[in-house]
Amino acid sequence: MKLEVDGVGKDYLIPVIDSVSFAAEAGDFVCLLGPNGCGKTTLLRIVGGIEPATRGRVVLDGRPVVAEQRQSRKVGIVFQEDRLLPWMTLRDNVGLVLTPLGAGITERAATADRYLKLVGLGGFEGYFPRQLSGGMRQRVNLARALAIDTEILLMDEPFSALDALTRGTLQDEVRRICTETGQTVFMITHDVDEAIYLADRVLLMTNGPNAVLAEIVENPLPKRRRREDVHRHPLYYGVRNHIIDFLVTRSKNFAGEMRDKNFDRRAVPVVRPGAPPGEPARPASSDTTDPTPASAAEAPVTPARPGLIQGGRA
Repeated sequence: MKLEVDGVGKDYLIPVIDSVSFAAEAGDFVCLLGPNGCGKTTLLRIVGGIEPATRGRVVLDGRPVVAEQRQSRKVGIVFQEDRLLPWMTLRDNVGLVLTPLGAGITERAATADRYLKLVGLGGFEGYFPRQLSGGMRQRVNLARALAIDTEILLMDEPFSALDALTRGTLQDEVRRICTETGQTVFMITHDVDEAIYLADRVLLMTNGPNAVLAEIVENPLPKRRRREDVHRHPLYYGVRNHIIDFLVTRSKNFAGEMRDKNFDRRAVPVVRPGAPPGEPARPASSDTTDPTPASAAEAPVTPARPGLIQGGRA
């Protein structure tokens, strides 16, 4: 198992998150969705070793993540803002993260150039951040996170400040890079469609404080998918409606649901909206095969009007 989060809780004056447990295999893309104030960024910071958990543990590649020892781990983090140093070129901004790893000047430059090219910024190595658009700066941020040969890539709403067209372009780039490199990703987002397009699994958090992980949604869409095909897939709106129904309705009343069902916070249910009756939830595979039965794949799909929830819960 690449990442294991086991019973993690965090208290400040009151509990923020409680008994969060989930796991991710190498190459998994996991998105975390939940209302504002439910502790999503706090959980990401704990996974990244930026701050300690009050209870529980995080294990990455078989070794516990300890906040005080973060520098010994190769964890890439992409924040909402780019956090580039304005007086440094793009090459130097990316290469800077390699200095604590003992890389020399030549190695830093070569590695920075390779990852800048990977994110589509080949030829811009000598530019300064002020000479770039917001989307280009966020590409540099992504290159910097990947350059340390990360054990896991953490992303905290990295596209939230971008316009829709730039956001879509960067989503495509992230999917391409992670598919090609087999990168393991844990990402926070508020965008349901973004989560469905990018993620193998979507983790749903309840309202805070004392938020819990309520459900793990296995994405039934094929692992290798194209943006233009996603909304035409026969299972797409079932997944989308299920997630939206949780965020709009169930997350607010989940405390009662927990009592009624004797909910175990450390054995969170895994669901696969749209899967044929009786088919168990299963991890998304890394192959290109669409697991949808042929009869469903051939069925005509009537596009829904954007923004509307059709048919309630899946």
